[in-house]
Amino acid sequence: MRIDVITIFPEMIANGVGHSVVKRAQENGLLSVVVHDLRDFAYSPHRSVDDYCYGGGAGMLMKPEPLFEAVKSIPIADSKKIVLLSPQGELLTQDMARRLSLLDHLILICGHYKGVDERVRQALITDEISIGDYVLSGGEVPALVVIDAVSRLIPGVLGNYESAQDDSFTEGILDCPHYTRPAEYQDMRVPEVLLSGDHERIRKWQRQQAIMRTFYRRPELLENVPLSDEDLEFLNTLEEGE
Repeated sequence: MRIDVITIFPEMIANGVGHSVVKRAQENGLLSVVVHDLRDFAYSPHRSVDDYCYGGGAGMLMKPEPLFEAVKSIPIADSKKIVLLSPQGELLTQDMARRLSLLDHLILICGHYKGVDERVRQALITDEISIGDYVLSGGEVPALVVIDAVSRLIPGVLGNYESAQDDSFTEGILDCPHYTRPAEYQDMRVPEVLLSGDHERIRKWQRQQAIMRTFYRRPELLENVPLSDEDLEFLNTLEEGE
């Protein structure tokens, strides 16, 4: 997979993708992250990429020409999306990250100032993504979040691909608690069921713990998740206990 990032702070992206899972994915040839300095595509001698808004109003706006030229310079695959990172975009979810990970090519545009000229949205952008209902000073941090969330879902990127399948939100709910050695620490013991070797008991316990954690922390998630009869029976006990 190839991910191109268009930004006015290329060093932020370059530093961010030079560590951990994303770095290993690139070293193993599973991912290519290419960073483009938007100012290299500016027409003015001062490499300006913003200007005042027509009609007044506070703040500067990103100009259309550098963004169009930057995208034009990128060899684009058939299976691609051109994404603007914006607080007005669709909220990033695990399901969205999974769908994006199936693409051959992703172009991320880091917004700034009051956003971008509307003609960029009309003629260039295929999708807008937000990482939450709050405003950041730029799209670089959201771009890094998208890259991390997407890259770890590419088969072969993680040392154990199954570990990505058990993450929170993979099945629409939060993950269950996990433990490692030692079995006892500061009078806190690992639940006996996890030490039992009984795989069916362990499976049931982990599923119930995931449902319980979701019920208390993010109950709205349970409204859109297919639940088995066993799940519903356990959920009823939680509701009755409130």
